[in-house]
Parts: sequence; C-alpha cells; structure tokens
Amino acid sequence: QVQLVESGGGLVQPGGSLRLSCAASGSISAVNAMGWYRQAPGKQRELVADITSGGRTNYADSVKGRATISRDNAKNTVYLQMNSLKPEDTAVYYCHAEIMRLGDISGAMDYWGKGTLVTVSS
Repeated sequence: QVQLVESGGGLVQPGGSLRLSCAASGSISAVNAMGWYRQAPGKQRELVADITSGGRTNYADSVKGRATISRDNAKNTVYLQMNSLKPEDTAVYYCHAEIMRLGDISGAMDYWGKGTLVTVSS
C-alpha cells in the first residue's frame, strides 16, 4: 500500500503565508513527479505546482512569484510554500505523486492525498 499524507492547512489572513507538506509512505520503489493541486468550491481541480524527481518545477500562472515547491527525495516528501495569500487561494489542496511500487513492473501509478483545507480570510 502507498499513502500520501498532507499537513499544514488552516486559516490564514490575506497577505499571510503557509507551508504545506506531503509525505509518501508504503511499499515504494521510486517517486517520480510530485505536485500540488487545489479545488475551490464549485470549481474544477487545478494544478498549483509540480516538481520532477530531478527538481524541475512548474507553476500555475495564478501562483507564480508567490509559491515555491520543493521536495526531499530521501523522505519522499514534497512541500509547498505560499506567500502573499489571497482569498482566491482558498481551496482544498491535494498532493499528487507518480509512484512505482516495490515489485510492480507495470510502471508508475498516480496517487492522491485526501486533501487539506486552506482558508484565506480576515
């Protein structure tokens, strides 16, 4: 079994910052790309940022300059630092990872965390 567990969500005032963490655990052979998505009420899930195993990053235009994604490959953990938060950043944030399981030769599979709520409000 493979699990992704997020942490770090909560209530933040506009202009504030937060750091989300997501750790992958279980029978893992390798972790390829990791990333963060978010889903606001009434909207589709959208990419926030992702990062390859080699450290190449990609950001949504809406968070460029305000977000930094990073990862610790030794810990199979991905982080999302967000600054200058806006009310429109309010959403459930989901961790995503492409993971190859031990003994599985079929290739990497997509895994999702359960999500962590970020509310930006005064």
